[in-house]
Amino acid sequence: MPQLDVTLVPSPDQVVVRVVGDADLSTVPVIADALTRAAGLNTRQVVVDVAGTRFWDCSCLHALAAFTAEQIDAGRDCRIVGAMPTTRRLVGMAYLSDRLRLDGVPAGPAQRPTADAEAPAHVPVSRRPVAARAALATAGHAR
Repeated sequence: MPQLDVTLVPSPDQVVVRVVGDADLSTVPVIADALTRAAGLNTRQVVVDVAGTRFWDCSCLHALAAFTAEQIDAGRDCRIVGAMPTTRRLVGMAYLSDRLRLDGVPAGPAQRPTADAEAPAHVPVSRRPVAARAALATAGHAR
């Protein structure tokens, strides 16, 4: 059964939100909760590490875009790091390229450059099993 694991890694200047597993409509509440908890730490920046995700859908990307806008409105920053080529393509196809700040992509006018630092402390947010997407499995689609 696919899972989604989300972990917060706080430091004085930023908090890293590590997402591992499948990010889809059923896991939006888990991701949204983690992002809310990360914002509540009131750091200058939230970094969302998606290198460990196997699957993304637009519902989670839209949640990230809404969170990014809230961070910018609050004078803070949100960056997404570790996005695989398939995730980058999905961001473009969903017309979210101008709303999400992906590593390796130049910052837009509303986004400012920031330093990377990471603390070793890990705070687990969830280890929630997610029901398999039977339609994809039976259709034989690869992730």
